[in-house]
Amino acid sequence: MNAPVLPGPLKDNPSLARWVAFPAPGQVAINTGRVEIGQGVLTAMVQIAADELDVSMQRIAIRSGNTEVTPNEGYTAGSQSIQFGGVAMRQACADVRALFLEQAAKVLACQASELSIRDGSILRNGATTGQDYWTLAGAVDLKANATGSGARKPIADLKSIGQSSARLDLPGKIFGDSTFIHDLQLDGMLHARVVRQPNRGASIGAIDERAILRAAKTPVQFVRQGNFLAILGDDETAVDLAAVAADTHVKWQNVETPTAIQQEANWLLQRPAVDRVFGAEPADPKGRERFERTYTRGYLAHASISPSCGLAEFRDGHLTVWTHCQGVFPLRAALVKTLGLEASAITVHHVQGSGCYGHNGADDAAADAAIIAMQMPGKPIRVRWRREEEFIYEPKTPTMIVKVHALLDDAGKPVDWTQEIWSPTHNQRPGAGGNLLGALALPNPPPEPPPNDVPEANGGGATRNAEPLYDFAAKRHIHHLVTETPIRTSALRGLGAMPNVFALECCIDELAERASKDPVEYRLSLTADKRARAVIEKVAAMANWKAGEPGGAGRGRGIAFARYKNRAAYAACVVELDVDEEIRLRHVWCATDAGLVINPDGVINQLEGGIIQSASWVLKEQVRFENSVASGIASFDWETYPVLKFSEVPEIDIALINTKDEAPLGVGEVTAGPTAAAIGNAVSHALGTRIRDLPLTRERIMASLLKE
Repeated sequence: MNAPVLPGPLKDNPSLARWVAFPAPGQVAINTGRVEIGQGVLTAMVQIAADELDVSMQRIAIRSGNTEVTPNEGYTAGSQSIQFGGVAMRQACADVRALFLEQAAKVLACQASELSIRDGSILRNGATTGQDYWTLAGAVDLKANATGSGARKPIADLKSIGQSSARLDLPGKIFGDSTFIHDLQLDGMLHARVVRQPNRGASIGAIDERAILRAAKTPVQFVRQGNFLAILGDDETAVDLAAVAADTHVKWQNVETPTAIQQEANWLLQRPAVDRVFGAEPADPKGRERFERTYTRGYLAHASISPSCGLAEFRDGHLTVWTHCQGVFPLRAALVKTLGLEASAITVHHVQGSGCYGHNGADDAAADAAIIAMQMPGKPIRVRWRREEEFIYEPKTPTMIVKVHALLDDAGKPVDWTQEIWSPTHNQRPGAGGNLLGALALPNPPPEPPPNDVPEANGGGATRNAEPLYDFAAKRHIHHLVTETPIRTSALRGLGAMPNVFALECCIDELAERASKDPVEYRLSLTADKRARAVIEKVAAMANWKAGEPGGAGRGRGIAFARYKNRAAYAACVVELDVDEEIRLRHVWCATDAGLVINPDGVINQLEGGIIQSASWVLKEQVRFENSVASGIASFDWETYPVLKFSEVPEIDIALINTKDEAPLGVGEVTAGPTAAAIGNAVSHALGTRIRDLPLTRERIMASLLKE
């Protein structure tokens, strides 16, 4: 008989001691490499452990994102925390439970099948035995590797999983406890700001230190390595004043700034690119109609609620870093290459921050602090970015062009589908270290990684959701990986899924109209996937969708569907909106199939958050470049980079389709694409004209109407 296959994270981190411990009587400790960035993942992990270990949630303390004690699970990203990390946690706990039952059977001289566990206590045929996890812990070797042989609980026996549970992280956030990294205070801590290198290759020409010191009013000091320049002191206000003054009194050479033309997606068409082709060979085109449409999206910012922050201390040859980044182990690997230390000499702790959706400035702020700390042994260093610094220097999600080519049969259905994409990389995470801003300014920076994108096996980057889930005879996608960009680009929630689904699902609506079919009916005719059909039918019922309902007069409805990465959760959305000179969302309905749901309330929160953020991207957000601005980036605050306001959030109804016998699926990013496309389709329904360039601003609405 073949050995059980371990879930990926457990296979990579097989020692059970990395996952579970019993530190004191009545206490359970679990460890996860996944980190809390507002998605409720730590609460869900505790629910999973409580069920599989047969203990109350109150007994469990969870540690996350700590290179000393937690399993290395890479990045918390891609809606994978529960789909992969949660499954690994469940199996680890099941294996631990089996080991303790085996040991208890030896102690009690009985069969393990006679035993059960209730809140940590061992029962024999329902009666107490005087044994529990803590009396047996000394005899159970948790350093043993997982085998996968521990039987996971049947669905019917689950008590915590499937029930809404109050978020463990919310009380501290609501009542202002020192939850966020920005609140972390260390004895003897110095505050620091980095005078940011405008671009890779820019060099410091002159520094007017006297003018900077005058502006600070209180003594500050300078730390410099090559083109890395920092200002630090024990008075944060003085350091801030000095940093602002440095913008004027530090002169840079070899400065390159983005220009207005480079913000336009079509600029990508003239840039060098590496072509990547995935999918089937084209179908026979004879006697069929060709359909083509092109869609674009501009650069987006992460727009985190608070600017990034990082702390570091180098003491007795060991570097300790505190960060709100999404991958403490990848950050440690990047710091190894940047600083020349061994991995064993670096500890990275995750501390929650207020917003991180892929790769904002968190890793860079942590690296800033680490570089400075290496020059100031024994002194904790705190680096907090300014708001404009966050907007200007955090990596942006790339601008994209998505062109759909389809061949249609006589009934107006696609038989061949090609999605062609022009996009820079979505994968410039710290990785090998060459993408850390502070590292780029050092005298001997790590080599710059060659342009690449997220592998298809991991869901793709620019190509994410480029392949339709519909039953087309042939389908492929082509990625023109643009290798030269004016700014850093990297991951933002969903990566390329939103523009790809926007293009795909808007095209499906256009094809339905060409075939004189209702959009819901047309989508159902294109797929036999039962779970896809279920979410489409459910959301149509929720919204009281009526086939052939007339639009126009500024009121419209639209529908869209996707399965995130074609392997995570399914979601379908209906949007109702009004359009005058601007778009006002009235109502969003969403039906989702996420398999076995751990915490229904947490899942709903994630779906709602994805809907709201996607609406903001579609209606408002785009990073602007201007030649007249020193940095070239004209979107540097909430006025120049507006986001959706509370007053603009529509009514949202969510339905979770119960498929608890299926494996849990990731939900954090699934609603972004369907929401965007449903808005685009609703605008077309309202106006009778199609806008294919995002965001759907007042200017684009007016331009589209004038074309008619």
